[in-house]
Amino acid sequence: MAKFANVDDYIAALPEDLREVATALRPIVNAALPGSIEAMYHGSPTWSAGEAAGKNLVCLMKAYSSYVTFALWKGQLVNDESGKLEASARQMAHVKLRSLADIDADLFTGWLKEARDLETAAAAR
Repeated sequence: MAKFANVDDYIAALPEDLREVATALRPIVNAALPGSIEAMYHGSPTWSAGEAAGKNLVCLMKAYSSYVTFALWKGQLVNDESGKLEASARQMAHVKLRSLADIDADLFTGWLKEARDLETAAAAR
């Protein structure tokens, strides 16, 4: 995927089915993380709890050919009674979103708030 200056351009360039997923996910993240910094970082839309893009990263979304990954930097530490989060590298965990039906605003909001709190606590150490 090409480099994009901002999240709007990134989402606009996605195929329609993935664009729908990313467009639906974005306001959920923004509502759950007020005051966070939304920016492109290493080629993907990210949300940071720090004072600059890429500082104290909370989550990202990244489009692949048939799904959008929604990942939490400290996702393996997040309480996930649903069992939907899959462990990734380091402390990350993710869920693959193939359609709008895979988006659960209430569940994701809980994850996001907990992930933000974990990131904020880690940064304070």
